[in-house]
Amino acid sequence: QVQFVESGGGLVQPGGSLRLSCAASGIAASIFRMAWYRQAPEKQREYVADITIIGRAGYADSVKGRFTISRDNAKNTVYLQMNSLKPEDTGVYYCNYYPNSDRWGQGTQVTVSS
Repeated sequence: QVQFVESGGGLVQPGGSLRLSCAASGIAASIFRMAWYRQAPEKQREYVADITIIGRAGYADSVKGRFTISRDNAKNTVYLQMNSLKPEDTGVYYCNYYPNSDRWGQGTQVTVSS
């Protein structure tokens, strides 16, 4: 069974930073293009960032210059470093393949509020 376990979320003030982790099991994440997605309250899930098997990264316009996606193949883990957080970044963050599969983890809650 393929599983994604997200962690690292929390409550931060605007302008703060968080580093999210996604541990994958049942697969070798190193051979897949991976991505982060998020879902804000009352909104649809949206793409945030992705990273190819050779480490090339892409980002949604809303997070360019603030977020950095990376991967550690030895640990079968994908990361999302989030800086200069804004209230509109609030939501549940998920990792998955890119393009995404229909199997989602529980996600990790990120709340940006003063």
